[in-house]
Parts: sequence; C-alpha cells; structure tokens
Amino acid sequence: MELRHGVSGRATQQAPVRTEGLVFNIQRFSVHDGPGIRDLVFLKGCPLRCRWCSNPESQDPRPEIACNADRCIGMDACGRCRPACPEEAIGTEGGRIRLDRGRCTRCGQCLEACPAGALRLFGQPMSVEEVVRIAEEDSVFYARSSGGITVSGGEPCQQSHFVEALLRTCRDCGIGTSVETTGHAEWEEVERVCRYADTVLYDVKSLDSSKHRAFTGVPNTLILQNLGLLAHAFPATPIVARTPVVPGFNDTVADIAAIVEFLRTVPTVRSYELLAYHRFGEGKYAQLGRRYPFGGVTPPPEERMRELRTAAARFG
Repeated sequence: MELRHGVSGRATQQAPVRTEGLVFNIQRFSVHDGPGIRDLVFLKGCPLRCRWCSNPESQDPRPEIACNADRCIGMDACGRCRPACPEEAIGTEGGRIRLDRGRCTRCGQCLEACPAGALRLFGQPMSVEEVVRIAEEDSVFYARSSGGITVSGGEPCQQSHFVEALLRTCRDCGIGTSVETTGHAEWEEVERVCRYADTVLYDVKSLDSSKHRAFTGVPNTLILQNLGLLAHAFPATPIVARTPVVPGFNDTVADIAAIVEFLRTVPTVRSYELLAYHRFGEGKYAQLGRRYPFGGVTPPPEERMRELRTAAARFG
C-alpha cells in the first residue's frame, strides 16, 4: 500500500492502480478549461471528425507518428532515421524526410534515431499513478486557486475505465476533477467518466442535427440526450456548456439563441461559454499526413463574437 498526501494534507491509503490510458499531451498550468489553475490531460480517440478540429492527433485511438519536415536536418547530412525503420517507410522529398504511412507500423524506432526532433510520437501509455504523480507536483497551485485536473481529448468516453480510475484517485488525493466531453457516447460511458467529476465541460455545437452531422460526422441526438441524462444522474454536479463558434456552421444569433433555449431546460447547466474558432492546429495536419479540411476559413471577427456573446448572455 502507498501513503499519499492530498492538497488538504490528509494522508490516504491506496492500492496500486494499474489501469492505463493512451495520453498524447499533459498541458500544465492551464486557466481556460475548468476552475482555477489546472493540468489538462489529453487522451487519444474521438468519434467526431469536426472539420475545424485543432487537435487532429487526438482523433485516432492508436499512437501516431508526426513528421515535421521543417525540422529535418536533411537526409544527406543525417539520414539516421532511414536505417532505423524496419519497414523501410522513410524516404526523401526535396532532400528532407518523407514518411510512407502505408508502410509505417508506428513502432517508434525512428524517433530514437532522429537527433533533430523531426519525428514525434502522439500517444503514450500512462498509468493512473503516473498521471497523478504529475498532477501532485502542482497541488500547491490547485489549493490556492480551487484548480485541479481536467481530462480532455479526443473524447474521454473512449477511455472511460481509465478516466474513472484517474478521477477517483485524484479525488481521494484532494485534487479537483473536471471532464471535457462531446457527449457522443453510450450513456454508460458518459456516466462512468463523469462519476467522479466536480465539474463537467459539455460541448453543444448545434441544435440542427443534419448540419451537425455535415460538420462533425455525427448527428446531435445522442449528445443532447446524454446531457439531459447527466443532469438527472448527477444533480449536484455543475455543467459548463460550451460552443465553438465556427463560421458557416453556427455563427449566427439564431444558432446561439436556439442553443440557449435548449440549455434552459437542463437544470444543472450553470454557465454557457462561446469559444471562437481558431487555426492554431492547422500545421499538425500536414505533420500527420493529412489535409486541413477547413483551409481558407478565417476566425470570426471580434464584432461578431460580441454580438453572439450578447445572445449567449441571455442564458444567465
């Protein structure tokens, strides 16, 4: 048995937890995804394919190798990655590295050979204890700001057993817990990931189901249904509803007003936030061998965001 001290200083006994999750990033000292200062744990796997997704590395539930040709020293000057690949998946294009993803088995041997960091692995298996150990390093900041840990993705419901074990352990250690979810999962998975959450950040992108399917790949039926079930199952857990404002998809006052009217029927939704579309993740698509599907679309102007925030404020 291991003796831990939470934020409160109270010691708790815990058996070793061996549940593993596939984590592609832990962003420390965030202030935008839940109350206070938080560590964001990003998990692999998402059932949605939002055209504007800023974390394309989150979608595939398997580990992925990103290839940044701009960081490549050059195959003539280096070329160490080529003999390291057992599948002969590494070639050249313009003197720089090119990854044949049809051959690549994602074994990761090329990463160890690259001295320039041109190759990067998205998706590392981590145990509950490993993640909690990182979170506990920042516990003094949580205590002072009412912060904690937020599990995001991807979609946490894709790794629901890991999330449940992680948040239960964090709660036992006195670390605040939040979950960010799309809500598109079987109810049993949603219930499991939210069981030990102090706050739930819930995406409501559009009330138009056909438009929702066109822009995200899935209808909104399950998402809206699960939001109602969540409020009923956990009446003491506050929900923060959030909408990414995406040009051509949901950037009109009518779009936001419709969402506001729906949210008024969900008693545990405490606040409503609008998040402006951005293009920060565009460069990652090329590194993953994909085309950015939202090329040419610009972020909504601040004047439009002010107008929409006025409409959203009617929720309160």
